[in-house]
Amino acid sequence: MTMTRRHFLSASAALATTPALSGRSWGAPLPREADIVVIGAGAAGIAAARRIMAANRKVIVVEATAQIGGRCLTDTATFDVPFDRGARWMNNPDTNPMIKLARNAGLDVSAVPLAPKIRIGRRNARAGETEEFLAALVRANRAIDEASRGRADVACATALPKDLGDWAATAEFVLGANFTGKDLKDISAMDKARAQERNVVVACRQGLGTLVSKLGEQIPVSLSTPASRVSWSNREVAVETPAGKIAARAAIITVSSNVLNAGNIKFTPDIPKRQLEAAARLSLGSYDHIALQLPGNPLGLGRDDIFIEQSNSIRTALLFAKIAGSSLCSIDVAGSFGRDLSAQGEKAMVAFAVEWMTKLFGSEAGAAIKKSSATRWNSAPFALGAMSSAAPNGQPSRKILAEPVGCMFLAGEATHETLWGTVDGAWESGERAADAALRRIGAVRDSEPVARPAPVTKPRRQAPRRSAGAPIN
Repeated sequence: MTMTRRHFLSASAALATTPALSGRSWGAPLPREADIVVIGAGAAGIAAARRIMAANRKVIVVEATAQIGGRCLTDTATFDVPFDRGARWMNNPDTNPMIKLARNAGLDVSAVPLAPKIRIGRRNARAGETEEFLAALVRANRAIDEASRGRADVACATALPKDLGDWAATAEFVLGANFTGKDLKDISAMDKARAQERNVVVACRQGLGTLVSKLGEQIPVSLSTPASRVSWSNREVAVETPAGKIAARAAIITVSSNVLNAGNIKFTPDIPKRQLEAAARLSLGSYDHIALQLPGNPLGLGRDDIFIEQSNSIRTALLFAKIAGSSLCSIDVAGSFGRDLSAQGEKAMVAFAVEWMTKLFGSEAGAAIKKSSATRWNSAPFALGAMSSAAPNGQPSRKILAEPVGCMFLAGEATHETLWGTVDGAWESGERAADAALRRIGAVRDSEPVARPAPVTKPRRQAPRRSAGAPIN
């Protein structure tokens, strides 16, 4: 799973008018001019800014919330261990530049085995039952792929075989809500079929939010500085914030498709209807984590165990147990059920998680919980959801959303045609937008490659000063 996402600080903190500059002089005044201004300090925004700085051009990133990371947010305070409230995994370890950057920065990254265990009632599925499910999943995937080759795009649900039997609802959950944050009836078969394989996932022990924040350390980011209006033409752009106005030669917009379509940022002139309609067809699905701390491992779960259940309805979840060997478990809810549950509030979400765990593992599950917390990304004012997926007939919208608008360039996972819904896709889209913006302002000729940013390196440890009784590490 690629997914989903996080818990913002209060809206009042996010709307604070005094910016703080990350990696530069904290509390310095907001710059009034830049070559390129980036809106949003998530993975796409940080990737874009790093690329621009590598080309020796002046960039400023304005971020509405109080932290770098966007939908990558690591909470280290609630449970005293890293808890990714949003995206938790990266993909494509052979090609993903973020993984190499993480290692260069001294962070611990490793593959997570994607071998979900299936619960049937209060027992694990037998080998034959697991094979039945995998066969049903393969058949469902093939049917969606075949449907995507038709002349007209259709909803994934209409392509499913009618004889999946007891595994129908489970297959729908895995391929739909768990993969995209939406039910299969709301997902384009073409979009689903064109998604790049994500069978290998990599986690960062310190947290994915920690990684994105680390990669943004040397970038001038003005936090708690929401963009309220963007005035643009083919030659220049002006971004208005509570802390002042920034004039630039180009802008990169990395807000989510839901935020863009909600009109939370005003554009003068308006963004073309073509792009707004594309954003609407790429709306964000719902994906949330309900974290439960179970000290002592009373259920005998293994490190990074993943469980799903044989379900007969959409009222189900995924369990990610003993995250990185800790006592923390995450019950993930998604799709229309997850959206409805999230709307009821954190108390209702935790109650469902306890009920669901008890149903699968017995009453010991509920009795062992020490602390809990739940994300509600649909309510996060500067996200309004988890990750994008295209509605039926909406797959071409990704390319449309990425088209330049005057001297503005849109980026984010929703603009990536094959890695949508992933941090990898967001990062690549930021680099793509930065390359286009640099060429637009004449910083790079069309025939020239854009400079790559230098890797983040782990700080060199200095020998400690010896004092009486000081240990040698």
